Amino acid sequence: MSQNIDISSTNRLEVDIMEIPTNCVIVVSGGKAKIRELPLHGEYKIITHQGKIKRMRKEEGEVF
Repeated sequence: MSQNIDISSTNRLEVDIMEIPTNCVIVVSGGKAKIRELPLHGEYKIITHQGKIKRMRKEEGEVF
């Protein structure tokens, strides 16, 4: 799951925890906020460039 979160005109971030995934991460950069659901098995990498988020990458795995 991937979604953007609105930041109010008063620069407040409000999130209803009943409407977001149980395991997730909220990332704020450059006045934007995004929420990403964490994979069951894997990594979530945040790639930055000059102090700003350039990319978010999910790498999933499977228990064998």
